[in-house]
Amino acid sequence: MVQPERIELLNAAVQKDRRFVLYWMQAAQRAECNHALEYAVQTANQRRKPLMAAFSLVDDYPAANRRHYAFMLEGLRQTAAALARRGIRLAVLHGSPATTIPALAQQADAVIVDEGYLRIQRQWRKNVAAAIDCPLTEVTTNLIVPVTTASDKENFSAGTLRPRIRRQLDRFLTPLKAVPLKQSSLDIKIPNTLDIDNPALLDTLALDRSVPPSSFYTGGTQEAHKRLTYFLEHKLDRYADDRNNPLLDCQSNLSPYLHFGQISPLTVALAAMATDSPGKESFLEELIVRRELSHNFVYYNTGYDVYETALPPWAQRTLAVHAKDKRTYRYTRQQLEAAQTHDAAWNAAQREMVITGKMHNYLRMYWGKKILEWTASPKEAFECAIYLNDKYELDGRDPNGYAGAAWCFGKHDRAWGERPVFGKIRYMNAAGLARKFDVDAYIRKIDALDNR
Repeated sequence: MVQPERIELLNAAVQKDRRFVLYWMQAAQRAECNHALEYAVQTANQRRKPLMAAFSLVDDYPAANRRHYAFMLEGLRQTAAALARRGIRLAVLHGSPATTIPALAQQADAVIVDEGYLRIQRQWRKNVAAAIDCPLTEVTTNLIVPVTTASDKENFSAGTLRPRIRRQLDRFLTPLKAVPLKQSSLDIKIPNTLDIDNPALLDTLALDRSVPPSSFYTGGTQEAHKRLTYFLEHKLDRYADDRNNPLLDCQSNLSPYLHFGQISPLTVALAAMATDSPGKESFLEELIVRRELSHNFVYYNTGYDVYETALPPWAQRTLAVHAKDKRTYRYTRQQLEAAQTHDAAWNAAQREMVITGKMHNYLRMYWGKKILEWTASPKEAFECAIYLNDKYELDGRDPNGYAGAAWCFGKHDRAWGERPVFGKIRYMNAAGLARKFDVDAYIRKIDALDNR
């Protein structure tokens, strides 16, 4: 059952009697454990209509490039096949959903969409809601607890959100049952749909081609499940103790799949909870509390990627006081992007991200702190961290990424001892890395990637 707290009507249009019910798939690119999809199936069955699904492929999604789209298309191919097995046709359309969805909605009784939190996603939903003459309903499925149910305001830290989340877990950490669709849409033809099975499709899109696809991560729900199973069987026991050591490979590596909605956080959480692993509480803290804190941030702070609005006042004050402090090293964005600094560990972390599409999370913290230390101003540093993370990370352009970058500048943190450049922002240095792991071994590991 889809809890009513997950469901929000976005306009006041009257339900129609037309050809089908439409599921506008956008952020939840999967055919399983998808509350928006199941609500759409339920609606179609009640209306005695087939259910059509649609996805709009946008060339100019902010900061997206060939790497992101290759991964996404791998997942969409699997999702289209899985939907077809349920009797649902997925029409992949080319263009902004603000145009393609209203055009398709002219044949729909009602439209159901999964939830979105970033500005562009929310603007799309607002535009579609105003443009169509049938109801548009948004359903939360990429969070365990709906963001407005967890809290009615932006939270200062995990410490304030954690109890709010935990009070709701008994209600929302429950399996979602797939509902059989009574009437198939597979025989419905939609003009101008893209052939996502065409291997040349990626080459036809007007994308930024400067970042190649990752050979280290394959997109799709099937691969997400493989990674989840391997993590539970081989890593979860060590997660609490070893997750901050990049040489021990204890992270789940599920963030790209969560970003594209190729696997549900509910699927992951329930699977972890079913184990008796000593690492599960630490993992669930990251998956639920920390991840949903980032969504709380971008939902209630629409300036999540803007220096002047993303950071708490205390952080902005202390950084302003120290903005003109002498930097021992200063690098341009181009030098940082090319991993041309004096710090071999930082360079290795940057190269890991550029080569593979993902940087180890502990190193991502160090990476962001050093950008602050080595850049001409805190604002320039913040913008550089956002730019590099969004461009190269498969899980970039994401609430977690924006919250993670902002954390390096004091977001969701407290004031620490004052020092040059950082002010009262938490400091990290190379000696701290050396206490965590063998830095030279990590550098050798990344060097080996260049020869792969």
